[in-house]
Amino acid sequence: MGKLYIVPTPVGNLEDMTFRAVNVLKSVDLILAEDTRTSSVLLKHYDIHGRLESHHKFNEHQTVPLIRERIRAGADVALISDAGTPGISDPGFLLVRACVGEGIEVETLPGATAFVPALVSSGYPCDRFCFEGFLPVKKGRMTRLAELAAEHRTMVFYESPYRLVRTLQQFAEVFGGDRGCCVAREISKKFEEHRRGPLADVAQWYSAHEPKGEIVIIVEGAPEKEKVKEKNNWKKATEGTENED
Repeated sequence: MGKLYIVPTPVGNLEDMTFRAVNVLKSVDLILAEDTRTSSVLLKHYDIHGRLESHHKFNEHQTVPLIRERIRAGADVALISDAGTPGISDPGFLLVRACVGEGIEVETLPGATAFVPALVSSGYPCDRFCFEGFLPVKKGRMTRLAELAAEHRTMVFYESPYRLVRTLQQFAEVFGGDRGCCVAREISKKFEEHRRGPLADVAQWYSAHEPKGEIVIIVEGAPEKEKVKEKNNWKKATEGTENED
C-alpha cells in the first residue's frame, strides 16, 4: 500500500519551500494540484518532473475514490494546493478522510500557511485563537458574525480583496468600530503589508486605497468587560440548578 503526503507550498516567496517538501515531490508517483498551471511554475523552479494531475473543489468528489484506490494499489501520492497547506480553506479534507477511513497512512509535512505569520505579526494574543477562514458570502454571514461578537479569543479570517471593505464595515458594525484589527496582505511577497488599527479606521483606509492580493484579517477578541458580562449571565442562568437532582 502506498502513502498520501500533504505538502504545503509557499504562500508568496518560492524560497519558503522546505527541503523535505521538494524531496517528497520528487519521489512520489503522482502529484495532485489544485491548479496544474500554477503548480507547474513551482515544480519547474525546483526541477520536479513528476506526474501532475488536477484535484480541486469542483472535481474532488469524483476523484477521491480513484485516488484512494491508486494508493491502495501501491502508489505514493502528494497533494498540494495553489499556496499554503492543503485542507486549510483549500481542497484536502475529503481525500484525507477517505484515506484515514481505509487505513492508508497520511503524512502531513509542516510548512507554509498564510494565517500563522499574519496572526503572529498582528500584535494580538496568539496563544489562543479561533480560525474562521472564509465567512459565508451571503446566507448565514451576519448570523455567524453575531455569534462571534462575544468571542474572547483573537479571530482569524480569510477574505477576497474585492470584499475586504464590506467585510471590515460589517465587522465594525457587529463588533464595534473601535475593536482592533490587523489586515495582512501579500504575506511573504515583495509588497507585504500589515495595516493595524480600529476596524472603522482600517475600513476607511481601504475605502480610499484599493486592496490587492491575498488577505488575512486578524480581529481582536471581545474586551474583558464582555467576559465579565458573559460570566454574570452564565451565573444567573445556573443559579438554583446545582441541587435540582
